[in-house]
Order: sequence, then structure tokens, then C-alpha cells
Amino acid sequence: MTGTVAVLGANGFIGCRTVELLHLSGWAEVRPIVRRPSAFASLSRFAIDGRVADAHDVPALTAALLGCQSVVHAVAGDTRTIVDAVEPVYRAAAAAGVVRLVYLSSASVHGQSPPPGTDETSALHDCQTVEYNNAKVRAERRLGELSRDGAIQVVVLRPGIVFGPRSSWTGGFANDLLDGSAYLVDGGHGICNSAYVDNVVHAIKLAIEVPEAAGRTYLVGDRERISWADLCRPIAEALGVDLAAISVSAPLSFTPNWTQWLRDGDLYQRLVRSLPKPVRSGLKVGYAEWRKSGLDQPPTAPKIRISEERALLHRCRVKLPSAKAERELGYQPVVGFEEACRRSVAWLTFAGYPTARSQVGER
Repeated sequence: MTGTVAVLGANGFIGCRTVELLHLSGWAEVRPIVRRPSAFASLSRFAIDGRVADAHDVPALTAALLGCQSVVHAVAGDTRTIVDAVEPVYRAAAAAGVVRLVYLSSASVHGQSPPPGTDETSALHDCQTVEYNNAKVRAERRLGELSRDGAIQVVVLRPGIVFGPRSSWTGGFANDLLDGSAYLVDGGHGICNSAYVDNVVHAIKLAIEVPEAAGRTYLVGDRERISWADLCRPIAEALGVDLAAISVSAPLSFTPNWTQWLRDGDLYQRLVRSLPKPVRSGLKVGYAEWRKSGLDQPPTAPKIRISEERALLHRCRVKLPSAKAERELGYQPVVGFEEACRRSVAWLTFAGYPTARSQVGER
């Protein structure tokens, strides 16, 4: 089963790469769907039948999905969007006659530092300290409830830390190194459940084409057992930074990230959406200027703020298994970790970061 594959959230990191690989390989006709026309900028170099539709707009989505055999749900956003986009996408896909929906969830449903023995059968709960995890759990639950009607075959993928060119785990970490805010808790010796983006796209293809995958959930990641230091070291070396210099100890307690709560909180969303559009625009500009001024942080705040999420990740002791995906989908990572790191650093050079390679090229 291939046919036309729609990719929702095609302007995002994983969605964009999915469109690129499916189109360039000729594996399937791909239809990127984004929320606004400007989001097609990075994909405009391809002659692709893209559509514009908001993930909450069932009629518009239904029209955009007509003729598609499969849908890849890679919509990103705040915690409210993660949960609220599930039902409209499912309803629209069913109305459009879509056969299979592949939902990009996250291994974070098991927590940033899962207990030993964790796999796809492990119980999920939505009272975790990281709200992103709770949102993904609720989204999976809602999708499970909806799919009981049998209208669409649903496959859920739970990739780990998805890195590679354009990823926040690559470019974002490089930015942190350059501005002095990067850190690794306890030297980053904890296990990183990495998933190079091309390996995730390979899993997506298998989830689309393997009949037996319908109704099932799969953890997917890289083959190698690596640490956070292993993931970060090639980037640090390329930028001339010693990883030992950014090792920190986690605090005994964590200060709530109120600005994140304000962005993701239901109260904030309800208040802002009730305001006229000009007022919302003015607030957005004012908030950006406030952030630039540094007034959202106490004058004595340290430059490095350790988050609970990162502390848990950097102290992880469990390598999550891809055994079920290997057994039922035939999943095997198509790019090894060493090559994935090489490609990531090459992209940093291409993107204009001051890597050792770029400096040699300037001489």
C-alpha cells in the first residue's frame, strides 16, 4: 500500500525531511500540507502538489486529503495543539477516504528517564512533570478512542531524540555552545535514545506499507547504544569547545518555567484567542521586545538554567528497544550513528556555523 501520501506539518523538521525523502526517492507521490502558504518556502524547490489547511479545520483538511491513501501526522506545536489536532485530523482523514494514518508520537510518553524493561506495552500516565509528555500521552489515548470505529488504520510511532540537519538537537545545541548556555548534566554520561531523522522516515515508510502494522505502536531509534556526550561531542569539536567545560550538576530542585507555562497553559490560550487580532499582534510584538530586554529573568539569574527535562534526559540509564519494529516491520536503521553525526556537522558548516571545516575553507 503506497498511493499518495499526505504529510501534515510538512514545514517542520521531521515533516519536511519526510517530504524530501519520499519525493526524491520516488517511493510515493507525496502531498505536503501546511497551515499557511509561507510555510512552503523550504519545499518550493520541488514540483509538488502542496496544499494549505489548518490542522483544526475539518472541511479544509478533508478537501486537502482527498485522493490520498495515507497520512503522516507530523503536526508540531504547543501542548494544546498536540492534543487538539488529533480529532480534526482523524475526522478529516476518514471523510476523505484515507486508509492509513501514521501518527508521530514520541518515546517521551515513557518519560525522559524511563524505568528498566520499558517497551510498547508499558503503562502510560499523564501526570508527569514534563507537560509535553502528558500531551503526547493524551493525544495517543484520544487517537486510540477515535480509531475504535475502524474507519482508518492507525499506526503510532514513538521515536526517541530525533536529530540531524535542521534539528534543535543539532543546530540548537550549536547555538547554545556559541552563546555560552550549553550544558551536559554529569558530563552527559546518561544514555541518549537517539533516532537519526532519516531512520525515522524509514520507519514511517514501513508503517505505511506493512499491512500487519495497522493498529499497532512502535518504538524506533538508532541501533547503537550511545551517551549524550557521544551525540554532542562531534558538534562541540567542530566548534572548538571542550565538552568537559560544560559539565554541570543538576540542582536538588527545579524552578517552574513560568514563561513556558504561560505559552502552553489553557488559561493563556483562552484569554489570547478571545482578543481581537490587532490586539493579539500587539501583544506578540510587545512580548518579543520584553524577552529581548531580559526583563523575564531576575537580574542575578545565572546564564545557564538547568531544566528538569534535560536533567532527566542526561541521566537516563535505559536504552529503549526497537525490537518490535524490527520484528514486525522489518525495521533496521538505514544510517549508522557515526555517519549521522558526520552529516549533522556537515550541515552546520553548510548553514554557516563557525566550524573548523568552514574556517579552513575561508583561508
